[in-house]
Amino acid sequence: MRILRNLILLLLAAAAIIYFVDHDSKLKETAIEQVSEVFQQNEKQEDPEPANYADPKFKGSIYKWVGRPAAELSGQLGEPVRKDASAYGYTWWVYTNGKNKYIQFGVEDGKILTVYAIGKNIETEPVKTGDSYKEINSELAFKDKVTYQKGLSSYTFLLKDKDMEMWPLAKIGDELFAQFYFDTFTNKLSAVRVMNADVLLRLRPYEIEYRGSLPDAPDLPEAGWKEAEAGMEKQILDITNVIRNEHGKPGLKPDQRVAEVAFGHSKDMSDRNYFSHYGLDGSGLKERLAEKNVVYVAAGENIAAQYPDAAAAMEGWLNSKGHREALLQQEYTHLGVGVYHFYYTQNFLRKP
Repeated sequence: MRILRNLILLLLAAAAIIYFVDHDSKLKETAIEQVSEVFQQNEKQEDPEPANYADPKFKGSIYKWVGRPAAELSGQLGEPVRKDASAYGYTWWVYTNGKNKYIQFGVEDGKILTVYAIGKNIETEPVKTGDSYKEINSELAFKDKVTYQKGLSSYTFLLKDKDMEMWPLAKIGDELFAQFYFDTFTNKLSAVRVMNADVLLRLRPYEIEYRGSLPDAPDLPEAGWKEAEAGMEKQILDITNVIRNEHGKPGLKPDQRVAEVAFGHSKDMSDRNYFSHYGLDGSGLKERLAEKNVVYVAAGENIAAQYPDAAAAMEGWLNSKGHREALLQQEYTHLGVGVYHFYYTQNFLRKP
């Protein structure tokens, strides 16, 4: 009987091992295919550094990545779709399905410092994309002054009315902050950005009163700017297509020749210190496209300047009536994006 009992126990143990190995394998496959599934596995990982503990009400896994080793990220999701340079020292690890989900993780010195996410089924509890501003504000009670202190240094972020409407800020941990990006035309949450205090001070998306010092503004060599600009151009294309998908519009294909037109306009605005759809010689998009022999049926253009990065520029366009109309125009089929330093241009085309 003892031998039989031991044999049964061994068989049960073997079955359990097979189950868990198989179960874990399926989870990893699913995680690689769908970014949101990865977030659901975070309870298996070690806790983030104590300085980055989020308030318990912020249960979504997106808030728990900041402070973790980037190796955990690649171990869970596999390699990113690409790695984009930024103007702020960190590198964006980009994960997207190219349609309705886009997440990028800012990595520096092997650690995740910031996360930006837009799209479907991303764990951002206690809120979720599509929730109304009223619902979220009742939960989080947004304030127009958000303070942060480190040692003898103190900082107060001053949010104007437009900031409060479009991207209010919440302090969700000792050194952890979240921006909640709203579509002001629908008054619904469109995206979430989580970052540590150092990244927030590098980006400076709000006015600041401070005692102490601030990180230096980006001052890259020309090669560094080219890498950061190329990354922002790709990000704008990806985020544009996620936003269009959310509004039932077809995705846009990249067009390199049109991107060169867009880049030329961004550079010209920066070099000659103006901001307009028309160059100082009076030429407009029609003339710029003709110069490159671009054939099209319809065309439109969005421009922006001095936003800290691509995600912020996209939020600005989404919340401006004329830019939004171009962004969501049904008939457009192609997009060329050109970024020079912090000047941004989108050229939309409908091709025959």
